[in-house]
Amino acid sequence: MTKKLSVALIQSDLVWEDPIANRMFFEEKIKGITSKVDVIILPEMFSTGFTMNASENAETMEGETIQWMKGIASSLDVAVIGSIIIEENEHYFNRLLFVHPSEEIETYDKKHTFTLAKEDETYTAGQNNILIEFKGWRIRPLICYDLRFPVWARNTNNYDLLMYIASWPKPRINAWDSLLKARAIENMSYTIGVNRVGVDANNYEYSGNTVCYDTLGNCLAKSDKGEESILIVELDKEIQNNYRDKFRFLEDSDAFRFLE
Repeated sequence: MTKKLSVALIQSDLVWEDPIANRMFFEEKIKGITSKVDVIILPEMFSTGFTMNASENAETMEGETIQWMKGIASSLDVAVIGSIIIEENEHYFNRLLFVHPSEEIETYDKKHTFTLAKEDETYTAGQNNILIEFKGWRIRPLICYDLRFPVWARNTNNYDLLMYIASWPKPRINAWDSLLKARAIENMSYTIGVNRVGVDANNYEYSGNTVCYDTLGNCLAKSDKGEESILIVELDKEIQNNYRDKFRFLEDSDAFRFLE
């Protein structure tokens, strides 16, 4: 078990619907990380941008981007996280991939598809949450629009780290900032949000605001200048557990039984 976890948060622009260019870009960025990290987090749909053109951009679970993620994970002895478009059983999924250094893959399909962009008409919503065990840390990974639904992130199984990968547009970035901080406070958990920057082919602008909050909602690191950046944050489980033992807020949470 590792008491401390070093995490690299990569905030970047994306080349629209060009997996080869995006993989090359991220490989260069990753190789430029000089400090030892345990986890590398990439934005939502990092190989294509947030496109609804699923049929032209989907890959399989044996596709080139997953092979690339496996190669990075095993060669650098890190976990790599990001979402891509996956086609499976004649359905398309916005699928988050957690690739272990051993090349084992755990997956989470985005539960809350973004109706404003008609994501719900293109992608099949996932139905199951996931809890990932890595180096003694319990990690709950979610995707973008999931952030607006606190019950889906509720810390009922004692996770240590909540993370969101996103393509969250600039006009609503205040909600991103506010909700991430709220998720950290209400779940008494380290909370990370990795967002992209740049302008996509639909002329949507993204300002980043990639951030990490601690158990009490204190900002540990943030990239809010709308530029490409890499943040390295070190999370300390002992500090978090001390806060949880001291305040015990999670023990007072409601069971959410429906009332007539």
